[in-house]
Amino acid sequence: MWRQVWRNDTDGQDYLVTKIYSEVFTQYALLRPAGLSAPDVATVRVKVAKSAEGASLPGYTFTQEGAF
Repeated sequence: MWRQVWRNDTDGQDYLVTKIYSEVFTQYALLRPAGLSAPDVATVRVKVAKSAEGASLPGYTFTQEGAF
């Protein structure tokens, strides 16, 4: 998931995955808005959902690999 762009299903905003980390048995992704003001905006922490098909971010839809 590193350097991928995910779209928030609620507001349509694109987010860049900036970091993936684990806490005990749970993985989290840190997301930052994929815009020019992104360095000034707080990150969002999302719990990674795992299934037989792979990993996903609940409430977000994968859009593309980041070209940032």
